[in-house]
Amino acid sequence: MSAVAERLRSVRRQVADAADIAGRDPARVTIVAVAKTVGVVEVRNAVVAGCRDFGENRVQEFLAKRALFPDERWHFIGSLQTNKVKDVAGRATLIHSIDSLRLLEHVDRHAAEAGAVQQVLLQVNVSGEPTKHGLAPDEVEDVLLASGDLDNVLVKGLMTMAPLGRPEEARWVFRRLADLFAGFRDMRFNGVDLTELSMGMTNDFRVAVEEGATIVRIGRAIFGR
Repeated sequence: MSAVAERLRSVRRQVADAADIAGRDPARVTIVAVAKTVGVVEVRNAVVAGCRDFGENRVQEFLAKRALFPDERWHFIGSLQTNKVKDVAGRATLIHSIDSLRLLEHVDRHAAEAGAVQQVLLQVNVSGEPTKHGLAPDEVEDVLLASGDLDNVLVKGLMTMAPLGRPEEARWVFRRLADLFAGFRDMRFNGVDLTELSMGMTNDFRVAVEEGATIVRIGRAIFGR
């Protein structure tokens, strides 16, 4: 068994343990292996170990690795500039980082040109850190409402990044996003069916799962340093 496979097995076990603590079904949590700075051999080892969802945060690497592993599900998780949208829209399984209505409209236009409906998540800056991208919590509803008029994007949920630090210090961020998610989901906006909550990375994914994450984005814990 490769080192990647051993680490992936450990991550799956930790996700299952955290889901059990919260009384959740661990099968409801998707592990996205973040392949940032990772080579082809490591990605192949993860594929052999049964990983099917991968994340990239740079457009060039996203396109290159997606071409090498076309049967896997490739998520775009990094900041997306409007001039790069055409390279991602219609190709990503899920774009996690929609941080403005303007960006959402760009994705809609380019997805239409590609003959696709692009699934996306709205990135929310729950912690309010100026160094982080994302909508303010009180901006989310307006963007969700506007998305109902866009035919080629489908908002599937919300995403956030917690401040660096001890895992427990991130809990309030995840809980706040989960509360926002539940409120908007229950509003049942016309044409918007929220199902995904992307939060938690290597340092804090166990807490994120306890607080309701349906997607965790994990790099170092799977691929090593």
